[in-house]
Amino acid sequence: MPKPPSPDVRRWVGISALLVAVFLATEAITKLTIGARPALDASEALVDYVQRSSAQIIVVILADTFLMAALILFLGGFRQLVGHAQPDLDWVGSVMYGAGLVFISVTLVGDALDGATALDVWDLKPDPSAIRALIEGHTLIFGSIGSVLLALVSSTAAFLTFASGVVPRWTGILAGITAVSNLVWAPVAFGGTQPGSFLAAGGWGNALLAIFPWLVWVLCVGFTAVRGARPGTHPSGALKTVDV
Repeated sequence: MPKPPSPDVRRWVGISALLVAVFLATEAITKLTIGARPALDASEALVDYVQRSSAQIIVVILADTFLMAALILFLGGFRQLVGHAQPDLDWVGSVMYGAGLVFISVTLVGDALDGATALDVWDLKPDPSAIRALIEGHTLIFGSIGSVLLALVSSTAAFLTFASGVVPRWTGILAGITAVSNLVWAPVAFGGTQPGSFLAAGGWGNALLAIFPWLVWVLCVGFTAVRGARPGTHPSGALKTVDV
């Protein structure tokens, strides 16, 4: 029986990045329909907000779950590209991949906390204190905790890009900027929970300085990877050899 062909890693890196873009757009559009969250100590307004937006919250969580699955595929493909091109860098790729998996894991925990707020108002008497605690846990995960992990993923990805050359150097520069941005944001994310505040944990400042730059890097790497192999490489990421 003939051996099945190996998957084109570069193509799958590009496909996974495209899926990230699709699910990210779904999240963004859905969040625009939710509106601003009231202050956490405004119990009645908070319960009313969750009741009105529970369906959208679930949609965002489902989209984010599929987005995280696409990120697993992306990180695995990027690690494969580097590992084939520069086997001695495999341990650095493992650090990047491991940090990425931890980020994905804690993100899914944060999604579960956020989803629990929607469940708390379905066929139950809403508990404002429970909703408040769940939102606070969610914002901390998406704030400082996520920022530190993304800084590790981005810094190792930048190093791997410069050392292996499997994707253009400018994507490595972008990864380095993303790492610095996340490190700077990590302590700032303890700026409270006031809705609409730039410094609020899990607020729009976090999206602008931490999560968004990293997702832009993912899309850029996916786009450059799917365009074709770098000079001297096979689509799998392995260095081409010349028969003599």
